[in-house]
Amino acid sequence: MLEYSEEQLRDFAKSVIRNAKRNLKRKKSNTRNLEGSLDYELKVHKNSFSLSFYMLPYGEFVDQGVSGKKKKYNTPFSFRSKMPPSKPIDKWIKQRGIKGRDKKGRFITNKSLSFLIRRSIFNNGIKPSLFFTRPFETAFKKLPNELIEQFGLDVDTFIDETISN
Repeated sequence: MLEYSEEQLRDFAKSVIRNAKRNLKRKKSNTRNLEGSLDYELKVHKNSFSLSFYMLPYGEFVDQGVSGKKKKYNTPFSFRSKMPPSKPIDKWIKQRGIKGRDKKGRFITNKSLSFLIRRSIFNNGIKPSLFFTRPFETAFKKLPNELIEQFGLDVDTFIDETISN
């Protein structure tokens, strides 16, 4: 029975990772690093198992979203007093070759453009993408009932423990 459980859990984890990566590709945003960081680790013991999913730290914000000062989302994260850091925004602006303009059509500095983007993110937040949560919940529903009963799995507890690791 343990070999069967291990096989089912490994298939579950691979399915979650595969679909999460597919969701990130669909977003068509700058998520290659996040996509490459997605992984899992399954440890099977005599009477238990541990399954952990890994991603870059900011992946949780991309998945769950972040509420802004003006626009709120159903998420545990929010901007309160600090704007997002400037370095990733500066790097993103350079990668994309974006040039900002003022109302008169004149070019503005990358530093000014970075500030405007950061202020917009601070006020409007980051919309939840659920790139990881949806595949996880979908794959969890497909796990065999015997496996869920055998280990007494609960989806909410399982997600909380998995993400916190």
